[in-house]
Amino acid sequence: MKLSTKLWGGMLCAMLVAHGHGAQAQTSKQIVQQAVNAELAANHDDNSHWRYLRTEAGGNSMIIVETENGAISRHIQINGKPASAETLAEEDQRTQKFIHDPAEQSKQRANGSHDDKSAVELLNLLPQAFVWKVENETPEATTLHFDPDPNFHPPDMEARVMGQMSGTMVVDRKQHRIRTFKGSLLSDVTIGFGLLARIKQGSTFDVERRQVSPAYWEITETHVHISGHALFFKTIGQQEDEVKTEFTLVPLGTTLEQAVGLLKAEAK
Repeated sequence: MKLSTKLWGGMLCAMLVAHGHGAQAQTSKQIVQQAVNAELAANHDDNSHWRYLRTEAGGNSMIIVETENGAISRHIQINGKPASAETLAEEDQRTQKFIHDPAEQSKQRANGSHDDKSAVELLNLLPQAFVWKVENETPEATTLHFDPDPNFHPPDMEARVMGQMSGTMVVDRKQHRIRTFKGSLLSDVTIGFGLLARIKQGSTFDVERRQVSPAYWEITETHVHISGHALFFKTIGQQEDEVKTEFTLVPLGTTLEQAVGLLKAEAK
């Protein structure tokens, strides 16, 4: 989608200024498209699974181990205190039930595939959903600001919400990978005149990604604060603050039973 350029009169200098702004906008868009292409290519070739520590606001932390058949977890702390023996016993029981229940494993994988598909669809929309402008450049990264593009026609509700955001994105200049993507909702987004759903202005998100090994990037921080209502005044809210650290690759072919042993060893 081409970005429109205003021409102020027929003066040559004004035409040159307008041309300069158009080139800058196109360059910004090219940076975004290059980052999107890099992310899609990396995602297509990524069959990795990880063990990592997830720490949530409020003092909850857990070890998570991913495998080809699903992911399992075990708490280390709850509300800032070591997880009790009773809690760990209950979690171990649920884990044993999971690793012997193919239907639950399939359900978890299906949910993950749906989330991945949605993320790819929204990623593809980034270049056209926003008007981009380079804010700052260093040898390591480029920081871009984005505002909604009035010519963008969102294909679904998720894209509609995203398309009303304003914020910044930081792109690694060497690998063209997205390091930071954060923004806030500029106005309420409504469905059915607000009777079916309303996502409130000021809702925010902040996703931080870092290189966790020479060939892999992962989300290391997620901060999401969304409020509103749906289905005739039922309050909705998504308040998420979590940090992921201590990433280590899980060997290919690791079974859920083997992951249990790794999980307990790592959680000691």
